[in-house]
Amino acid sequence: MATFLYRLGRTAYRRWPLVFVGWLVVILGVGGFAAAKSQPMSTTFSIPGVPSLQAADTQAELFPGQLPADKQVAGQIVVQAPPGRTLAEQPYKGQVDRLVAAVQQAPQLPPGTRLANPVVAAPALEKQLVGAAQQQGLPAAAARANAAYISPLSKDGRIGTISWNFAVTNPMEVKPETQDYIRKAAADAQRGGLTVVTGGQGMQEAINPGSTAEAIGILVALFVLVLTFGSLVAAGMPILNAVVGVGLGTLGVTAATAFFDIPDTATALSSMLGLAVGIDYSLFILSRYRAELRHTGDRAHAMGRALGTAGSAVVFAGLTVVIALVAFALLGIPMLTSMGIAAAATVVFAVLVALTLLPAFMGLLKGKAFAGRVRKDTAADESDHASVNGSVRLGNGIRRAPALVALAVVAILGALAIPVTGMHLGLPSDATAAVGSEARTSADLLAEGFGPGKNAPMVAVVDGRQVTGGAQQHLAAYGRVVQWAAKDPNVANAQIVQVNRDSTGAVVLITPKTGPADKATDDLLQRLRGSQPAVEASSGAKVGVTGQTAIAADVSDKLNAALAPYLAIVVGLAFLLLVIVFRSLLVPLLATVGFLLSVLGALGVTAKLVQDGMFGIFDPQPVMSFLPTLMIGIVFGLAMDYQVFLTTRMREAHVHGMGARDAVIDGFRHSGRVVIAAALIMISVFAAFATQDNALIKSLGVALATAIVLDAFLVRMLLVPAVMLMVGDAAWWMPRWLDRLLPTVDVEGESLTRGAVSEPALA
Repeated sequence: MATFLYRLGRTAYRRWPLVFVGWLVVILGVGGFAAAKSQPMSTTFSIPGVPSLQAADTQAELFPGQLPADKQVAGQIVVQAPPGRTLAEQPYKGQVDRLVAAVQQAPQLPPGTRLANPVVAAPALEKQLVGAAQQQGLPAAAARANAAYISPLSKDGRIGTISWNFAVTNPMEVKPETQDYIRKAAADAQRGGLTVVTGGQGMQEAINPGSTAEAIGILVALFVLVLTFGSLVAAGMPILNAVVGVGLGTLGVTAATAFFDIPDTATALSSMLGLAVGIDYSLFILSRYRAELRHTGDRAHAMGRALGTAGSAVVFAGLTVVIALVAFALLGIPMLTSMGIAAAATVVFAVLVALTLLPAFMGLLKGKAFAGRVRKDTAADESDHASVNGSVRLGNGIRRAPALVALAVVAILGALAIPVTGMHLGLPSDATAAVGSEARTSADLLAEGFGPGKNAPMVAVVDGRQVTGGAQQHLAAYGRVVQWAAKDPNVANAQIVQVNRDSTGAVVLITPKTGPADKATDDLLQRLRGSQPAVEASSGAKVGVTGQTAIAADVSDKLNAALAPYLAIVVGLAFLLLVIVFRSLLVPLLATVGFLLSVLGALGVTAKLVQDGMFGIFDPQPVMSFLPTLMIGIVFGLAMDYQVFLTTRMREAHVHGMGARDAVIDGFRHSGRVVIAAALIMISVFAAFATQDNALIKSLGVALATAIVLDAFLVRMLLVPAVMLMVGDAAWWMPRWLDRLLPTVDVEGESLTRGAVSEPALA
């Protein structure tokens, strides 16, 4: 591999115009296809086969022509009269009447949609339910109580709701023009103290990949790179390459929507990850190129050697990230699979850009590649094994008491991981949106006027096709299902809201006492599922619980159950890869154990920040269901990046005859500074994405930034060298029989020893 990359680097340097033309063709081709064939992205989180979706399928069978729960895209407007006033008073009633008339005419609503002022709809609904109850000989009081729970008007008359379903099956199919029309109608109605806010899936804004976040990350990265290289031109090269890679990745993800259902978070995730690794990979290669220029005046040869050494490490580092992301496919979760593949494709672009476009830029700039000096270059020479810098001082400090350092790091990470035991997972909803947003305000108003359970309804689909007898027997069976649900202590109300034409199916609305972000709501679902066999036996009907609340809980449970097998798959594959790279058993084992410590510590910190609201960065809410899995995949790949970049220098020194412990210090001398710079860049990029409003992207940004802090500075720069200094030569031990079985990979560039490779020989 080293020889191949040498040739690639030298050729890209010399033939830089061809490289530029090639990448331009790729960009135009991918961009053109994306513009012509791309489809809307998805905001739904679903996993085929979970109980809630099975119940939704049954609902579709029993009520043909109606969309099941997972395909309904709801819109909603919540209105609130000023304190001491009601919506029945003027001018508020007239304002809401005009609002209803305007929204009724909105694009993308089903033909013939008729909406009603909640002041008018509420008494009409109560009259209908009471009349139906009296016909069946049931108490009118119970009917009035049921009406209050599905009423669009609060008991005090101050808060009302106007609800509808859009004529689409994917929230991203709701056009921005439609949302703008509805928001304008809401804004026009908001006069005289009347509060009007929109909510529901169909009114969610599309996720911006984060231009502001990217700009912040790039500015911090530029500052770090200027300090690293001491050159304004050189500092700009990794950023320029990373931006090209991110642009290609984003275009690729957009183009892939023509073939796959891709979630809207995939673009932001790809952008975040692609920017971080793109800068880091170019940084490592450019640092090695600078070092090689000290030994030759042939810049093409120096670039070839830089790719043959640092480029090899970049390939394997990128491969570990790709393995971790593509392994999402093994979990059988379509949305997670598409997110992983999209991010992995962006990483592949980042690697290819670093290996080809960066050498081409160096070929274009030639002697001006390190122009714009702002300070003297103080990096240690490759042949210098005696100089002392900050990294060497750190390594020597660890060497004095490696066991103490290792124990301290393990203790710190163990303490940080404690909150993981109480972590509560959930999916985003209006109730967990950013405070001050329309979605969050609408959810808060609903909770204020109707109770928190209004935001977390569940639907019990009752299949009575096996019930014998006529309509009365079917209704009796459905009544037993209502009684079953209503007796749970966390159920505020349960009632039949729909029966199909032949009475073979019914829908029971279950309103919890707690909201969608409350663990008690998830516990309620588990209790209902646990007692389902009993009510099915007593009623003779089949029962399934669905609705957005149940679907979100099922997705969370499925993801939680997938964590352990996913971790085993990723760690196993990457461990094998690292054994091949380092020809050692202990170093890969140490790398993976260190990762487990850092990721558990980061998850613990994230749980405190998100779930407990520590420091006020988040309002207390469940940790996003996808976050632990995404975090494990991404952080494992990035942790192995630092392991590869740092340890290859240690092994390189050891292979060339240096003692094992001295090689650890020498690895620090030549790569510690660059690894720290890379980590700081990665942290700044991830932390910048924590400014996003989207709950998943914000929490993922915080979690990843925390994980890189712990992994880069505690595990890779302290724990790993401490253990390697303790064990000495044993760090590089491998059974001879295994060494013979494994393929030989020249990551350190042993085939490129100085003077052994000349340009003509590889021409």
